[in-house]
Amino acid sequence: MKTERKKNIAVVSGGFSSEFYISLKSGEAIATNIDKEKYNVYTIQIKKDEWILTNDLNCGIVINKNDFSFNDNGQKTKFDCVISAIHGTPGENGLLQGYFDMLEIPYVGSGVLTSSITFNKYYCNNYLRDMPNINIAKSLMVTKGQNVNTAEVIKHVGLPCFVKPNAGGSSFGITKVKKEENLIAAIDEAIKESNQVIIEQYIEGDEIQCGIFKALGKEYKLPLVEIVSKNEFFDYQAKYDPDYSDEIIPARISDELTEKCQEISSKIYDALNCSGIARLDYILKDNEFWFLEANTIPGMTNESIVPQMIEKAGMTFTQVMSILIEDKLKED
Repeated sequence: MKTERKKNIAVVSGGFSSEFYISLKSGEAIATNIDKEKYNVYTIQIKKDEWILTNDLNCGIVINKNDFSFNDNGQKTKFDCVISAIHGTPGENGLLQGYFDMLEIPYVGSGVLTSSITFNKYYCNNYLRDMPNINIAKSLMVTKGQNVNTAEVIKHVGLPCFVKPNAGGSSFGITKVKKEENLIAAIDEAIKESNQVIIEQYIEGDEIQCGIFKALGKEYKLPLVEIVSKNEFFDYQAKYDPDYSDEIIPARISDELTEKCQEISSKIYDALNCSGIARLDYILKDNEFWFLEANTIPGMTNESIVPQMIEKAGMTFTQVMSILIEDKLKED
């Protein structure tokens, strides 16, 4: 009886943004939690100048970008499915997805259009703004080199407000602005991360995050997380240093509000045509959820929120990865 070949799974991490090292940690966590009894797992580090394998047995072997394969001692290996752990460009904005689409290689996660829309906070917010029962803060966008009328900005979004890179993650380059005279400096800081900057109305309330994925004909709504930052807001330090935030799972809100948030998240997931795991962030104010952003490649490190959600849901990281991989192999 012929034994079915184990599928080759590539986990890619790295990328071209400030989130490079966080991505490496996410990739390592994902690769560690893929079932080695079912799959051959290869880890690949992506930099601008080269893409290389980082597995112990194949470390340093260069990936052939023409067909996303590698050659080891005359043996060519290709991949059956890819999992991207790249936060930021080119993994979260649709560029890498387009590459794999052209090569007809299945990948876990959202496609080109969804990735490009969700990566651009301003466009995503405006795309969803007309959806019923979705609350979205006032915002405007400025581009690098644009003259900014600070008085007009404050008139539109009010004070305090948030200034953040329009394309980016892990809270790099984000400033909470309380005074008009600090607005330009905050824009300059955000411009270091992205050529476009979003200036957003501040909504005071509790930060709630919802994880969700749909695969193999089933919807998985993960327990909500309540974020209590000990800093001014949930900045980089609060995200990655447990001494600076409390991540409470499940969130300390009613069952009715929990269900409401999960239903809103499910509708947004579908409206954006998401695939794989997405984490949707909100501010809860006066029993209303205000949408902040959708993360289509959320952090998956040991300190990250989604793995904690998975554990609280009574699932294992390994189970979830198998579900997501099998969902994509089924489509192939």
